[in-house]
Amino acid sequence: MDLKHLQSFVAVVQYGSFTKAAEKLYLSQPTISTHIHLLEEELRSCLMIRTKRSVEITPRGQELYECARSILDMRDNLLRRWMEENDRIIQLGASTIPSAYILPEILPEYGKAHPEVYFSIHQSDSQGVADGILSGSFDLGLIGMDVAHEQLTCVPFYRDRMVLITPVTPYFLSLKNQEGLSLERLLQEPIILREQGSGSKKSADRFLERMGIREEELKITARMNDQESIKNLVAGGLGISILSERAARNFVDEKRVLAFLLPEDTAQRYLYIVYRKKYILRPYIQAFVDQLKRRYAVALNG
Repeated sequence: MDLKHLQSFVAVVQYGSFTKAAEKLYLSQPTISTHIHLLEEELRSCLMIRTKRSVEITPRGQELYECARSILDMRDNLLRRWMEENDRIIQLGASTIPSAYILPEILPEYGKAHPEVYFSIHQSDSQGVADGILSGSFDLGLIGMDVAHEQLTCVPFYRDRMVLITPVTPYFLSLKNQEGLSLERLLQEPIILREQGSGSKKSADRFLERMGIREEELKITARMNDQESIKNLVAGGLGISILSERAARNFVDEKRVLAFLLPEDTAQRYLYIVYRKKYILRPYIQAFVDQLKRRYAVALNG
């Protein structure tokens, strides 16, 4: 199966036209048609139905399209990594907490020791970063949950914990000073939750499950991706939330929100370094991993 044939097929599907595909690939329209014909002959399947006004993809064609995109992405990522090897660029995927709170601490330190290395940083949720590692888009990832996948290695490097944050009001201040406070009472308040796919959401779900509280029983007032927005909304009185202690620290120190500790056995969580199991880390990437481990050894083991 020729990669050029796959590239032509993918372009026709993406642009919905043989003419536009030919323009984008700088090929003639007959060449594109030949590539599609050769693919159909090789696979003994009709991949698309061409009419005067449109191009319709058959079920077999849709299946090939998804597979072909993955193959071409893997090729492009491989070529990119090889081309960047001399430039020493680390393609790094990071979820919210590492991106916002860990990287600003570690990158200046690493940069002083390795001025020749550059970073291309992509922020996503933990699952998105893991998917990027699997597809070859990232060399390395920093995420907020352990991803169980046979092709991935997840190494904990930072120990965090979840806390419940509330607005600073006389009511919540009175609860803060109250001994033996029932967390169930706090969870009756309107609550803002993180999106699916984030490590923080997974940790919050684990806490609620151990408390015997189903999500449907909560008064969910909003779901948001951005933790800074969540903290601002909590500080403004929209509701409470369950966040990483590391993420909430600055608002707590500035007395913009109150933090209530959760039981240790339900609140503890880790941040992880993630990479492909069979991927040999280049020396400068391994040096970054080693520095992360040294920098946060106390936070991990303390």
